[in-house]
Amino acid sequence: MASVRLVKVRKIFHTPRGEVTAVDDVNLEVRDGEFLVLLGPSGCGKTTTLRMIAGLETPTSGEIYIGDRLVNDLHPKDRDVAMVFQNYALYPHMRVRDIIAFPLKIRKYPQEEIERRVREVAEMLKIEHLLDRRPRELSGGEQQRVALGRAIVRRPKVFLMDEPLSNLDAKLRVVMRAELKKLQKNLGVTTIYVTHDQVEAMTMADRIAVMNKGRIVQLGTPKELFTRPANTFVAGFIGSPPMNMIECSLDEGKNLLDCGALKYRLDPDAGLTLRSKGVTEVILGIRPQHVLIERGKRPDAVAQAPIYVVEPMGTETIVNFKLGETMIRAVIPADIDVEAGEVWNIVFPRDRVYLFDKKSGELVA
Repeated sequence: MASVRLVKVRKIFHTPRGEVTAVDDVNLEVRDGEFLVLLGPSGCGKTTTLRMIAGLETPTSGEIYIGDRLVNDLHPKDRDVAMVFQNYALYPHMRVRDIIAFPLKIRKYPQEEIERRVREVAEMLKIEHLLDRRPRELSGGEQQRVALGRAIVRRPKVFLMDEPLSNLDAKLRVVMRAELKKLQKNLGVTTIYVTHDQVEAMTMADRIAVMNKGRIVQLGTPKELFTRPANTFVAGFIGSPPMNMIECSLDEGKNLLDCGALKYRLDPDAGLTLRSKGVTEVILGIRPQHVLIERGKRPDAVAQAPIYVVEPMGTETIVNFKLGETMIRAVIPADIDVEAGEVWNIVFPRDRVYLFDKKSGELVA
């Protein structure tokens, strides 16, 4: 297996309207055997980054290493990587056994070795009964397994996966997420996986590199990104439902955040931190799972408001409050009965609140 390292990698596309910087000075090290996810919205540069590692795009500048070898000038076939595409790219005229065997045949492996490896991979992916079928005779999940088999049979140093589950229905995606993660751990192959789905990233990755506008804005474990987002972009992108984001101004004399329809009293340390950094315009963030709502009197409530909308989710309920132009969501257990129009107290536990600089978006306290 091998690590993957990107050093100040940049990719600029030249278009009729001028230059477009798709990837902007990305530095990244993927550890040997790690499952790393590149996560971000469409157009953030994650697929372009993956394609540069594969050799399908040439970096404008920077260096790409697989193991200790600089691969910038190596042809894709010489990089010892295997890529699984979003559309699977299966050869429609071939049987499954021939599709899986194809990478070995073009490298002129002995026929006995090819047959042995195809059998092993088919058993691993539980597709032995599909070997004589053609792609048109397979379901979406079966096609996805065949595409994986074609990649696995080569035993490459690195797997590259570009949104391989996006064409599957929701139920099958859940099943395949678990199977892919288990398969990667069993094989121990370094894997770089691209997705825009934060649930996929959180459930599968050892570490996640969150990308925005061609840059990696935070790199960390799923837990680190959820509990300590570096900025408002990561805070809003990670977590479902998204983090509540409320614009506030610091009232220095009262150590209070004035957030329009609600007020939040800072603890002394947080107030001191904001003042020491010269931050007076703040975005207060709190995850819906951490918002408390109560009917009785709560002197520490940030507001009292009627419920705007109730969204039952089965095991839990999302409760929406609208305060002026601000929407606040709380996630509560499903066995708590709530109805639209009821007035509840809204409480923000201090140890669950994030304070971001409104100008830079960076986490302050």
